[in-house]
Amino acid sequence: MKIRELLRQDKVTLSCEIFPPRKMDRFKGIFDIVDSIDKLGVDFISVTYGAGGSTSKKTVEVASYIQQNCRASVLAHLTCCDSTREQVREQLHRLRENGIENILALRGDKPEGFTEGGPYTYAVDLIRDIRAQGDFCIGGACYPEGHVECAHKKEDIDHLKEKVEAGCDFLTTQMFFDNNVFYNFLYRALSAGIQVPIIPGIMPILNSRQIKRSCELSGASMPAPFRAITDKFGDDPQAMEQAGIAYATEQIVDLIANGIRHIHIYTMNRPQVAGKIVENLSYILRGQSHGVG
Repeated sequence: MKIRELLRQDKVTLSCEIFPPRKMDRFKGIFDIVDSIDKLGVDFISVTYGAGGSTSKKTVEVASYIQQNCRASVLAHLTCCDSTREQVREQLHRLRENGIENILALRGDKPEGFTEGGPYTYAVDLIRDIRAQGDFCIGGACYPEGHVECAHKKEDIDHLKEKVEAGCDFLTTQMFFDNNVFYNFLYRALSAGIQVPIIPGIMPILNSRQIKRSCELSGASMPAPFRAITDKFGDDPQAMEQAGIAYATEQIVDLIANGIRHIHIYTMNRPQVAGKIVENLSYILRGQSHGVG
């Protein structure tokens, strides 16, 4: 199913993100992870794409497995900043051949030594190219606290509107730890005329090493309640994992209570974490016409 159609349904949706391991000795285990997540009854599973296409074949293989074997729909990531048009065409051809119709179009992290001047300076260039090459459902990324490379939030919203006008069907946010930041972002996006669904991305922080790196990459700030949790439990791995799952659950409860109907969880290939969150939400989701079993 195309995700744009899924998001029109009158129910709360849950989705999870996984990434194909780069090392082959770990790759076979990804299918067990996929099966475990699918059993949770999530609505779609997104599959990441390594910088420079480093996992491009694995992305297609995992996405194809989901397409053929899972109840959940699949969303394949595609990055572009150091790709040629031919490489993008080849990847789109692979995806189409495998029946994959949902793509998350991303610029991607700039690799070391990257120089500007290629055909895909920004994600909007990729979105236009995908839209011109077939009837894919296209998702894009957005940043509730502004893109780390954008000096002003208005400029960031302007770029986001360009993505939507180029053909984005929906948007998924980077992680955030303060729901008020997300609500403010929704208001600014709507005021700018952005009316496609915006899915909040929730990252359960499970260990202290993850915190600094995650915030640097996403530009997310740490509100006082979250900082207190990490200060108190950061040196106790089991306590930090439990607190991180609880904090993410509370974020999702608040989002649903305030009318948000689509939630994306960054699982970091840990289906047990997604499972605990779904278990924590079981009665809430049951009352929102969600089919989690």
